[in-house]
Amino acid sequence: MSNKTPHANSNKNRTPRHRAREFALQGLYQWLLNHEDAGAIEAHIREAHGFDKADAEHFDTLLTGAIRDAEKLRAALEPLIDRPIKELSPVEHAALLIGAYELQNHIEIPYKVVINEAVELTKSFGGIDGHKYVNGVLDRFAAQARATEVEAAGRR
Repeated sequence: MSNKTPHANSNKNRTPRHRAREFALQGLYQWLLNHEDAGAIEAHIREAHGFDKADAEHFDTLLTGAIRDAEKLRAALEPLIDRPIKELSPVEHAALLIGAYELQNHIEIPYKVVINEAVELTKSFGGIDGHKYVNGVLDRFAAQARATEVEAAGRR
């Protein structure tokens, strides 16, 4: 009998990178609600069922980077949202932090992929229409953070 925590999304067709984002979302959710130490959250998440199928390096990068840069990311997101950040659901908040972090720090990942992944996370773990909100905010964020890439995609 395993003592690992079951994973919330049992879909078997997830890539290791998508799994890393799911686990990072769960870690950020925990951090947002409980203000726990990032190291403790990371250790706990690594024990979760299915973590061995995740891209552990990308998980580390997302979780530690989004927590470390949270204030800077929130400041960049704030003009793009229609309410105070503290009024966002924790899932939307975490998905926005992950998406914004990836858009700013992982230019090797196409911006459309980053946005789609954040939308899929919000569909899996968030409220009914939260994914639409995340999509709209990250579209506007990408237009600023990756203006050249977004403009080039628009010309195609």
